Amino acid sequence: MGEAITLDHLVKKLEGLHDAMRKGELEHGEYDQRLARMITELRERKLVAERPEILSTLQDLEQRGIVTASVRSHIVSRLGLA
Repeated sequence: MGEAITLDHLVKKLEGLHDAMRKGELEHGEYDQRLARMITELRERKLVAERPEILSTLQDLEQRGIVTASVRSHIVSRLGLA
């Protein structure tokens, strides 16, 4: 197990996935696979942030169009934040 993941790192990873999709560098299946790996990594290594901060950040990412409502909901559910 590696060191814990910061919230800033998570944001950069999600922004990177969004940019790759927007540029056509990833297909939907690849996006889904990378998102699943990212969530698994978060569960294994833990996210260094409090629940309200995580939820607020995910809400901001949704409002900025970086993640969809369903992706935000999926992350929240898989991390046990619901």
